[in-house]
Amino acid sequence: MLSHSVFFSLHDSSPAGVEKLLAACRKYLTDHPGTVFFGVGTLNKELDRPVNDRAFDVVLHVVFESKAAHDVYQVAPRHLKFIEENKHEWKQVRVFDADL
Repeated sequence: MLSHSVFFSLHDSSPAGVEKLLAACRKYLTDHPGTVFFGVGTLNKELDRPVNDRAFDVVLHVVFESKAAHDVYQVAPRHLKFIEENKHEWKQVRVFDADL
């Protein structure tokens, strides 16, 4: 399996700005072929240990059954539409891909 984790920092980190990106993730990034797990959420503000990286507003976790499924997702029209419609909202995006 392949874990695809994306951490978004937003220009508008207000509750409305965060909810807008959460809704876009749910609209465009769910139910892609080969998806084993989909989750999208926000920073847990209660967890503030020295080791916690808190430099994000929204996190996306998608686990794919294989690297091949991930590769298909990367060029899928719905994924590309998500990027096109939302990239102007992102101050920073960090992607962590890992074999599981």
